[in-house]
Amino acid sequence: MLYLFDIDGTLVDTGGAGMAALIEATREVFGHDGPALDLAGSTDLGIIANIHAHFEIEPTPARIAGYFEVYQARLDWNLANGNFPGRVHAGVIEMLEELTTRPDATLGLLTGNTAGGAASKMRHFGLATYFPFGAYGCDHADRNRLGPIALKRAAAHTGRAFGAEETLVIGDTPKDIACAHAIGARCLAVATGQFSTTALTTHGADHVVGTLAEALVWI
Repeated sequence: MLYLFDIDGTLVDTGGAGMAALIEATREVFGHDGPALDLAGSTDLGIIANIHAHFEIEPTPARIAGYFEVYQARLDWNLANGNFPGRVHAGVIEMLEELTTRPDATLGLLTGNTAGGAASKMRHFGLATYFPFGAYGCDHADRNRLGPIALKRAAAHTGRAFGAEETLVIGDTPKDIACAHAIGARCLAVATGQFSTTALTTHGADHVVGTLAEALVWI
């Protein structure tokens, strides 16, 4: 069974360190805070494209790379500085520990974060060892295009292909649900982010829980 986890709102809450890093990077690169940001389920490439569009500047590969370099530095500083009250969500460690005891379980990330941003957050919160591969928000701006990338990397990591029927995407937003269904996988939605259990159910999640601790009895 392949388990693909979102990060923000699902595994951890950075306490605003990520949002602050985006605003600080935008201020440094463009000289202004930029537009209001909706991070729920968005990819970093999509966010950066919207910021460039706000300033009417073409998001060339060089400009995107430069922006991400500044963002990464700000994110790392914010996480290390300790002024953001981040935490690992309830039930996360217990679920990850349980899954790692199962010989047929493969864990990966499916996140809108850049690969560097994901690595920084996972290291900071002590979760890095659980996730040997992932699909990231620097791979494609469209989150629904990340699922196939995650499946390919899972196959490369394990030496076997995973079908949709043996893949579970775990996330906290409607975009996570849509991403799962885009590859024919099921979605476990958890209401530890911005969306309630009712909202996640309405958006078509296959399973909905208040926290991942509630999923331990059946996952």
